Amino acid sequence: MAQQKKKDSFVLQAGILAAAGIIVKIIGLIYRSPLTSIIGLEGNGYYSSAINIYTIILLVSSYSIPSAISKVIAQRLAYKEYRNAQRVFQCALLYVLVVGGIASLLTFFAAPLLVSDMPNSIPVLRVFAPTIFFSGLLGVFRGYFQAHGSMVHTSISQILEQILNAVISILAAYLLIGMVRNESETTQAVYGASGSALGTGAGVLIALLFMAGMYYLNGDVIRKRVKRDHAGHQESYQEIFKVIITTVTPFILSTFIYNCSTVVNMKIYNNIMIDVKGLEESLAAIQYGIFATQAISIVNIPIALSSAMSSASLPGVSATFATHREKETRHKVSQATRMTMLLAIPSAVGLAVLAKPVVQFIYPQKEALDTASGLLRVLAVTVVLYSLSTLTNAVLQGIGKVNIPVVHAVIALVVQIGILIGLLYYTDWGLYALAAANIAYSFIMCLLNHASVKKYLGYREDIAKTYLLPGLASVWMGAVAYGVYTGVYYLIGLNRISVVLALGAAMFVYFVLIIRMGAVNAAELKAFPKGAMLVHIAKKMRLLK
Repeated sequence: MAQQKKKDSFVLQAGILAAAGIIVKIIGLIYRSPLTSIIGLEGNGYYSSAINIYTIILLVSSYSIPSAISKVIAQRLAYKEYRNAQRVFQCALLYVLVVGGIASLLTFFAAPLLVSDMPNSIPVLRVFAPTIFFSGLLGVFRGYFQAHGSMVHTSISQILEQILNAVISILAAYLLIGMVRNESETTQAVYGASGSALGTGAGVLIALLFMAGMYYLNGDVIRKRVKRDHAGHQESYQEIFKVIITTVTPFILSTFIYNCSTVVNMKIYNNIMIDVKGLEESLAAIQYGIFATQAISIVNIPIALSSAMSSASLPGVSATFATHREKETRHKVSQATRMTMLLAIPSAVGLAVLAKPVVQFIYPQKEALDTASGLLRVLAVTVVLYSLSTLTNAVLQGIGKVNIPVVHAVIALVVQIGILIGLLYYTDWGLYALAAANIAYSFIMCLLNHASVKKYLGYREDIAKTYLLPGLASVWMGAVAYGVYTGVYYLIGLNRISVVLALGAAMFVYFVLIIRMGAVNAAELKAFPKGAMLVHIAKKMRLLK
């Protein structure tokens, strides 16, 4: 029994991180609405262009650090090499001090080249530059605690980060726009977008201070455990740096290529729409802003689950695989996949069915409503595809096949570029060409990664319980959600109340159906966040015995 609890504990940790991720995304959506009202759709466009470049540089310099470091430390903890684990942490800090510092300076001084297709985004990108340095340090602390199986510290830091981000973004944007109130709308948009970027930096800084404080509070425990370590082999700092570099580099390449599709799409879209089809820069910024900060931001809420599941499962998968417990590794992968699909599939259906009401709920700006909701409806399928491909990426990295996701990402990127250029040149799809490219990329990644996981782990999943039953339950759920929304809105004419009631009915129906259909049992339900409460409710409803 104790061994089973240990086996399944990573699912609980993943649930904690997933819950935090969803809270973070919800906070992000809540503050983006008033922020959009302040900086406008044009400001959103400049912000999106800058943050896409910032994200790519962050990916190369520090974003992969938590996953890579958690894997390296987890492998040493599996053999109780506490001194070596601590040395990995110290070397990782030095690594990001150097790499993060260089990346920050590069971003600041090379900003005119990095956003040459949209020059008004230059000052916004420069505001982002210092955040890259702090993010690297934050990533090391998060990876350290994740390797020890604790997602609570990371979860709290993420929520703190997003709260301060929201507050400072809105306040800074408002104050900076106030300084140029008599200037042109474009100037106000640039200043507003810069204020929003300032909020991102403030959020990262408070999260870093929190994680450093947690590490300091655990200092005595850490030192005592290192003193008790009598492992025979003590790795030199040179060996550790070699391990970090050889481990981090494939992670960086994989994550970079996996995520740089966003920047590639943006560059191709802006260049073709502005240079070939004669669209003004401000209008291109407005259109891309709708795609990136409205449709994509909503899609990213359920995808946050897969990111959390990936972060939580990686140390466990690495540890069990390193100690030749392949059966336990397959068990962890199966759990993670089923839990992810149980939430990703209904999320995709819900977004497709209630696309327009959901967009209107979050972004009341009517001029973008039809476009954003149409894009969201098309992009809903990527919730499932990206969720699965993100999880399988982490699994392949965890079992040492770090180069395979890189190859898959390159293949998917090449196909996506061809599709996007063709659609933009030869059709009038515009933003829908971006949506089609996103779907193609996520589908190819999902297909190739999934096949590799099966090949290298000998992993065979339960197709019915993992995909078919959640899919069937989601279809019925979607029909109920649409019916309830339509009926309530017809009676009262209030969108937000109608959406809340429709989502409540949808969750209730889905909860009943997945239990009745046998997609999940009591033990599996208990692994979810607040699982004991869910099991209690199910028993009260006589869904479980």
